[in-house]
Amino acid sequence: MKRLYVGNLPYRATEPDLLAWFQQQGVNASNTTVMRDRFSNESRGFGFAEVEDSDVEHAVSACNGKQFMGRALVINEARPMEKSGGRRPPRENREERG
Repeated sequence: MKRLYVGNLPYRATEPDLLAWFQQQGVNASNTTVMRDRFSNESRGFGFAEVEDSDVEHAVSACNGKQFMGRALVINEARPMEKSGGRRPPRENREERG
């Protein structure tokens, strides 16, 4: 399985909405995730979808730039997370800012 990055998501979009949209586009996505703010639980405007390795090119070409709830989505293969795991280092390990 490979992950697709889904950008420019409408803030009201849910995982089931996104999964149904991919299926309407002829893409067999098995799982979708809408990234949310950890404090407010509001959408951050992007998410991910999992597709079979062999379907990645078809999914990107079939879906990139297509309208979803009034917004043109940005779809591409997700890049691996950085070694830091996407989290900031503890405050004591950050450099002081002048």
